[in-house]
Amino acid sequence: MRHGKAMKGSAPKRRGVLTVWAWVPEVLAEWIEEIRPLLATEGNPALWPSERAPRVGLAQLNARLSAYRDALGLDAGLDFHSLRRSYVTHLIEAGWDPLFVQQEVGHEHASTTAIYTCVSSDFRTRTLRQALDATMDAALRPARRAR
Repeated sequence: MRHGKAMKGSAPKRRGVLTVWAWVPEVLAEWIEEIRPLLATEGNPALWPSERAPRVGLAQLNARLSAYRDALGLDAGLDFHSLRRSYVTHLIEAGWDPLFVQQEVGHEHASTTAIYTCVSSDFRTRTLRQALDATMDAALRPARRAR
């Protein structure tokens, strides 16, 4: 993602994206160093060029995602925005600080980030188990006597 939504009265803000998977930098480096040069046209710096336009456009990406989604029998509601929700959820489930996640995706309010977060029942169970275990450990630990 190159730019995020603008705040009222300002231009879109430049955004970075945390690489979630360890293999992504290697794959991107291979694309940039070995494959992208084969597609280069003079004066076109696009990272994802198209044979019909300077760069692959949202309509092309959406059409391809829709074709894969339909071929795999996935829910018709799966779209590119679903990937953003997935990104937020994966960061939260991986233990990243919620404030960091909020800032990473450019949300002004934590409540907006919460809307994007759809954690799994396994994550909820693990989180509840950790809280209960910590509470039980504290309750069963012998009280320290004041000296």
